Amino acid sequence: MKLTATALALALPGPFSAPVASADDGIEPPYVERVTWVSYDGLSTLRVYPTWAGRDVADDIGKTDAQTDEAWGEVLALAPDADTPGMRSQFLCHWHFAEFAQPGKTSWDLEPWRPPVDENTMLLAGCNPGGPEKG
Repeated sequence: MKLTATALALALPGPFSAPVASADDGIEPPYVERVTWVSYDGLSTLRVYPTWAGRDVADDIGKTDAQTDEAWGEVLALAPDADTPGMRSQFLCHWHFAEFAQPGKTSWDLEPWRPPVDENTMLLAGCNPGGPEKG
């Protein structure tokens, strides 16, 4: 996922962002339709397929912590072995920025082999620290 300056300006609070309504405007879960484990070159990837409700909330800079926790909880309910700090960080990056950078992308891919990194490094890596996106 590549992020552009425009996407960042729209997604991050500050002088470039306009006030928005809260994401808590009746968009109900589930936010995750399904997840699927796949392998590319011997490396595992968890593909997270958001629902339209999930995309709507992810696209809203006013989303709540409760909505974020609900979405990650749905991923873990479908793939309990995804419960690692690096996978959560990748998910949060996609949850907060994917619909700005690549609206409608089929899946948000999370890889357990990617290193845990700080938020800035994660964002600069397009949610894919440690190498390019596989598959």
